[in-house]
Amino acid sequence: MTRFLELLSAYYRPVIEIGLLAAVFYYLLLLLRGTRGAAVFSGLVIALAVLGGLTQIFQLEVINWILSRVLTWLAIAVVVIFQPEIRRALAQLGSQQLFGSTRQRGELIDVLVDAAASLARQRHGALIAVEREVGFRGVAESGVPLEAHASAELLETIFHPTTPLHDGGVVLRGDRIIAAGCVFPLTQRANLSPTLGMRHRAALGLSEETDAVVIVVSEERGEISVAHRGQLTTGLDPAALRAWLVGTLMPPPQKTHWAREWLRRAVDTLMVPRPAEESGKSDDLRK
Repeated sequence: MTRFLELLSAYYRPVIEIGLLAAVFYYLLLLLRGTRGAAVFSGLVIALAVLGGLTQIFQLEVINWILSRVLTWLAIAVVVIFQPEIRRALAQLGSQQLFGSTRQRGELIDVLVDAAASLARQRHGALIAVEREVGFRGVAESGVPLEAHASAELLETIFHPTTPLHDGGVVLRGDRIIAAGCVFPLTQRANLSPTLGMRHRAALGLSEETDAVVIVVSEERGEISVAHRGQLTTGLDPAALRAWLVGTLMPPPQKTHWAREWLRRAVDTLMVPRPAEESGKSDDLRK
């Protein structure tokens, strides 16, 4: 027993440390994904890994000494380089998660459908991107930051032809409008229909690089389209747009895992009193 406790104490600490480090690195990657600093971070990690490997293989003592001193100041360099991302991450710790509830998703869908329908009736062009799991903060940083609660009236105002921001795209994160007047990447496809304008190409370009849902309202035809994962769905009316958004942003509930279901049934079986116990309890009550 003593030997077992010694082995347990010798191995559980490295496991906890590895788990904590993996969680920290995973969270950092999620924060940096889709940002301008992601390329800098990736290049820095690759350069240090290659250089460290070469110093170990060829026993380059001078370079190894320099690296050991440089890594001491690397934490300060990371704070300076990724200061916007760190500030945004700290601000998100106290905020609600994206699509925190079914009610939030439903309200967002109502806002998007009402805004798209009104803009289509007025023949006002629009380009609205809803951020999901893959972030594209670099695109959002190309526009004018708003940080405003999403509403149909605000979206209609932004895309009115007389406003300065109507030519760019709008980025939504959860139920908030992060930025307007953003520049979306254009698709490089050559086989697109000539009737598709720059807004449709920008919507396709962003949907090819991320998993965002991009809504397009054509200024010439007053037509509503949706781009998602490189596919463009055109000719939607408000009812069809609502059905499409519900199917994409509000997935059906996940099925219960078989192990969890088996455990639930086992607990329910243990909680059911046996007939003998029930009869004993009834006899006690009669007494």
